[in-house]
Amino acid sequence: MSEYVMAIDHGTTSSRAILFDHDMEIIAIAQQEFKQYFPRSGWVEHDGEEIWESVLGTCRKVMKMQGISGAQIAAIGITNQRETVALWDRQSGKLLHRALVWQDRRTADYCAKLKEEGHEELVASRTGLLLDPYFSASKINWLLDHVEGARERAQRGELAVGTMDTFLLWRLSGGRVHATDATNAARTLLYDIHKGAWDTELCSLFDVPLKLLPQVRDCAADFGKTAPCLLGGPIEISAMAGDQHAATIGHACFRPGMMKSTYGTGCFALLNTGETAVRSKNRLLTTIAYQLDGQPTYALEGSIFIAGAAVQWLRDGLGIIERAEQSGEMAAKADPHQNVYLVPAFVGLGAPHWDAEARGALYGLTRNSGPNELAKAALESVCYQTHDLLQAMRADWGEEFETTLRVDGGMAQSNWTMQCLADILDAEIDRPVITETTALGAAYLAGMHKGFYPSMDDFAKSWSLERRFAPEMQDELQQKKINGWQEAVRRTLSP
Repeated sequence: MSEYVMAIDHGTTSSRAILFDHDMEIIAIAQQEFKQYFPRSGWVEHDGEEIWESVLGTCRKVMKMQGISGAQIAAIGITNQRETVALWDRQSGKLLHRALVWQDRRTADYCAKLKEEGHEELVASRTGLLLDPYFSASKINWLLDHVEGARERAQRGELAVGTMDTFLLWRLSGGRVHATDATNAARTLLYDIHKGAWDTELCSLFDVPLKLLPQVRDCAADFGKTAPCLLGGPIEISAMAGDQHAATIGHACFRPGMMKSTYGTGCFALLNTGETAVRSKNRLLTTIAYQLDGQPTYALEGSIFIAGAAVQWLRDGLGIIERAEQSGEMAAKADPHQNVYLVPAFVGLGAPHWDAEARGALYGLTRNSGPNELAKAALESVCYQTHDLLQAMRADWGEEFETTLRVDGGMAQSNWTMQCLADILDAEIDRPVITETTALGAAYLAGMHKGFYPSMDDFAKSWSLERRFAPEMQDELQQKKINGWQEAVRRTLSP
């Protein structure tokens, strides 16, 4: 009798395996970090073998912690960092290069050239995305051009490419399944989100052979089984979704107008727009929130490259904190009369600016500025960036949407940050009881597909609030702080 669903939650800095029981309660968690590689300024890579070992290791560990066998797991759901791509040999499964991470900016000039040639309208109309190195297509092009013999081998059908969900599925299935889901496909710049298929014209534009690409399936679907030797027997893999899409599911944002924001390494806000793919006029992204039974549900998305990564910078770059939790404590002690702004454009600025050449900057420093003020500026920068996203969403959506924002991610654990977010947005912030929302979404999709979990309506009713943060800041002060932020961004944008 199956008793559990396992979620594989593969993020930008670590992989986790989480066991959920029949009531969708977390039973056990195993986590393992992996190394970040920065070969040059603006380049970010991951070792795919380290990622595979971290995923397999955490799956085995969480099963051992609970003392269970593969037969007791009804299904596995996979959720992953998006846009990061790997290239491997179909026969041996060997990776040909480190994975190029979503943060990587090495293809900025290539994307700028395509934009200058007038291709952005074609790309945006079919994919809902912008011509930016953030997405996968230019990364795939770079790999084919810079790995010796890769392009010729790709043309012969000897190689496979995929975002990390596809790579992990390939390894878990023993090389039997080369597939992805609609949400991950929608982030590649190669997938027509309206027709629901790889686009031959876009593949030609980026010089990516169609035979390299995986099959595209629903978020909840049959993705094969794990190779018996890996986890003590075959386990069905029944769901895949990009991390932000899985979090949207985990927050039960099923109605048009509902919105969630995840605060991890980056920050990603998604607004459910239902069956309508809203074309943004404010440089937001149109994406597939999730796809079930062949029917896509669309969303507007705002992507911030640096959120929790700003706190990592305080810790690893400046050495002014030892633990992430200290940042909120220090921010609370900061001088309220100082207005220090951090524009965290360490790898460029995301929505709604999309400036790949911008770089981080600090404004408003005085002789009295110290670690507390820097910590406050880092946390506030995430709130200001979220405000920019919501303003753009309101302009694009053109309809009233719910003024309550559901949040998750590591930074959502900081009461100081969430109160600041409520103040800057002038909106209520809802933090759920289960903050492992991304993993919950993947687990729910897998369990629902196997009949282990209830309908979406029943799941939505089970979503429970841990704490609501209401705005407390006076309007005049809020506007003054936002004006200061907007001036700092203006000064930071590249010429």
